[in-house]
Amino acid sequence: MPWSLTIGTVYGTAVRIHVTFLLFLVWIWAAYYRQGGSGAAWEGVTFVVLLFLCVLLHEFGHIFAARRYGVKTPEVTLWPFGGIARLERIPEKPSEELVVAIAGPLVNVAIAAVLFLVLGGHVGVEHIENIENPQVSLLAKLAAANVFLVVFNLIPAFPMDGGRVLRALLAMRMSHAQATQTAASIGQALAIGFGLLGIFGNPMLIIIAVFVFLAASGEAGQAQMKQAAQGLLVQDAMITKFEALGPQASVGDAADALIRTTQKEFPIVDGAGHLRGVLTRDAMIHALQARGPASSVLEAMQGDIPTVDTRAPLDRALRLITEKGAPVVGVVDSTGLLVGLLSPENVGEMMLLRAAQPDGRFGPWAKRPV
Repeated sequence: MPWSLTIGTVYGTAVRIHVTFLLFLVWIWAAYYRQGGSGAAWEGVTFVVLLFLCVLLHEFGHIFAARRYGVKTPEVTLWPFGGIARLERIPEKPSEELVVAIAGPLVNVAIAAVLFLVLGGHVGVEHIENIENPQVSLLAKLAAANVFLVVFNLIPAFPMDGGRVLRALLAMRMSHAQATQTAASIGQALAIGFGLLGIFGNPMLIIIAVFVFLAASGEAGQAQMKQAAQGLLVQDAMITKFEALGPQASVGDAADALIRTTQKEFPIVDGAGHLRGVLTRDAMIHALQARGPASSVLEAMQGDIPTVDTRAPLDRALRLITEKGAPVVGVVDSTGLLVGLLSPENVGEMMLLRAAQPDGRFGPWAKRPV
């Protein structure tokens, strides 16, 4: 992930900190310093670091539960608003997703229980309300914060764990796509409620409302895309007309191609037509700023792009994009020659075309060459 620093690896999962989190710590230090001097400032930073250690343990609760079902997690990143673990895929069985979703909050329950025992049960809501007060015990604030993390994460709305718990429970009675749509609708309704409360109360609720509403919409869209891809082949949605660049091309050449075409990703192919990598628009712009137009596309491209056969199942190709973190999937023939590109955007366009057909299928006019 751009602008993130890797601080270590735990059982194959890279632990990263986004630079905005470091800036957040600086802001915390300055805010506490104004209230109580350097002692309060360092105590405030210590509290935030310990809190985010609890957040990291929360994410590893998800990670280890997912690993039990064969789902790997390449990385987990700490942001100022929390942690994000990138799972290769969501477990297929509702019972497995339920376990993975609930594992994170259960970690916070365990942390809070231990702190409650240490403090003799003397923890209340007032410790969260006075979280900026240097006079309040650090452990008491940490225990109360873990209780808050449990309650907040179990709100039945994406992207919180409660939304995934709700979907898993619904998926035990209906299809995954229907369960996702229902859970997303409930989440959007809650987001609207948060927004109304924010207008008349805490403005922070408005930000949360927008975040939850967009996340619910995105989750529903991904489920619809997955459902639309079932039973179809890669050749039904791939791009067959695209411009490729040779390994000798410069970033300046790629910029010219970006202007004269509608492409956002440019495959880099060797003389035999085999895929070497893909240069995205963002990587191109970064290379222009850092190294100039004369730099090679080989230095800026993303390698290890997954490839599939033209007759591979479409849903498997989409899963590869998620698992590998690739911008596209290369489509090759039996000789390894690149004959097409596939991206989530292609599948989205296919969904729109299918929805426009009375029978929900492509007509002969929509056949793409292989």
